[in-house]
Amino acid sequence: MNKTVLGPWLRRPVVRPEARLRLVCFPHAGGAASSFRPWQRLLPDEVEHVTVQYPGREDRFADGPVDSMDVLVRDVVDALQPLLDRPCALFGHSMGSAVAYEVAQELRRRGLGAPVRLLAAGRASPHHAAVGDIHQQDDSALVGELARYGGTPQEVLADPELRAAILGYVRSDYRLIETYRPSSAEPLDCPVSVFFGSRDPECGPRDAETWAGTTRHPLTVTPFDGGHFFLVPQRTPLTEAIARDLGLDLRRPARTWPSTP
Repeated sequence: MNKTVLGPWLRRPVVRPEARLRLVCFPHAGGAASSFRPWQRLLPDEVEHVTVQYPGREDRFADGPVDSMDVLVRDVVDALQPLLDRPCALFGHSMGSAVAYEVAQELRRRGLGAPVRLLAAGRASPHHAAVGDIHQQDDSALVGELARYGGTPQEVLADPELRAAILGYVRSDYRLIETYRPSSAEPLDCPVSVFFGSRDPECGPRDAETWAGTTRHPLTVTPFDGGHFFLVPQRTPLTEAIARDLGLDLRRPARTWPSTP
């Protein structure tokens, strides 16, 4: 198996054969695997982290985007099966939190076991999240939505070719999450953690608390200073909070890593 590219769906920046568990990360709408690459130098050695690479972007630019949650979840779980030789946790940001939730449900439906924990950020639970219609609106509305959250550099949106390429898969992602209807399933058997930014227009304290209905365990909620993309400026404390909720040792040996974008 390729050490870093695990087929079309999964990316693994660092192989850690002795890791106790795997952390599988699901990006936001319009997001890509590279956004989680810096986590490789922040997570404890006990964690091997893997990120889902949605089609239509980065090294999957030539692959047609998937705009159906059912299809996406089926293909992701197919890809994850060879990695279930050790416990796994699932982390999703925004749209990715809904994908992670449905992956956990699909793992149970297939009898593949529950993740050790579901970790969600930046969105209310699937049964309580607001549903919009941005995918049906024109490009200016979509650009306005991206600007509202502040996750896409303005210089990128100002370039006509880059803008066209990005809006293609962003619209597909919005279609996926805006047409998605969550599973009417029993609460998960694993604990759930929720993280949110104090100035996030998408997910405030009450939205975070809605995840309580998705688990049989007490909910863990952690706020951070920032907006919807608090994950970037709060990267270090967030990965520390994830390690804490996973019951891992936060002490890290000194490492020298090449710089990552």
